Amino acid sequence: MKIILIGANGTIGAAIEARFSGRHELIRANRTAGDVRVDIADPHSIRQLYRTVGTFDALICAAGQVQYEAFEKLTIEHHAIGIRSKLMGQVALVTEGLQFVNDAGSFTLTSGLTNEDPIRQGASSALVNGALEGYVRGAAIEMPRGIRINVVSPTLIEESVPVFGPYFPGVKPVPASEVALAYVKSVEGAQTGRVLRVGWSREQ
Repeated sequence: MKIILIGANGTIGAAIEARFSGRHELIRANRTAGDVRVDIADPHSIRQLYRTVGTFDALICAAGQVQYEAFEKLTIEHHAIGIRSKLMGQVALVTEGLQFVNDAGSFTLTSGLTNEDPIRQGASSALVNGALEGYVRGAAIEMPRGIRINVVSPTLIEESVPVFGPYFPGVKPVPASEVALAYVKSVEGAQTGRVLRVGWSREQ
């Protein structure tokens, strides 16, 4: 398969690349490096990505920004960061990619646990993740040509504990290599409209 991997130079992206490398053709996309450049917060950049890459079988997005801030300090501008990047950026990848993805292809997006397991300073993240998961469920029932769409919702990544650990007290981290398996399941499996949770459950 020809797979576009956005966020390939990130912690999760590198683990995803390791899982697929040697078995599929990977097109690595990032804002500042990779085979192609893309800024998912910019619809023009997304359109240019697809014009450059052409048709493909699967797209994985492991990128997107959100703002972590105390609730009373959150502004509309803070919310706009996550809405423009992680939410609408991933929505735009699907919308603009429909004309390029092959029949029976797939899109795999990334959310996170904060919308169902809230954390302090995570209200904006919860907003974005909840919207993404709703979008994937809704889009799945109308996807044409056998195209599938899923979203991976990882817990705290072990390699990211030094940076993000303080935001997630008491949360058991998982290695990025384990999270990457969910992306393999989404791309190579048959599921659609699924939220693939890794390292956590609703019962936590």
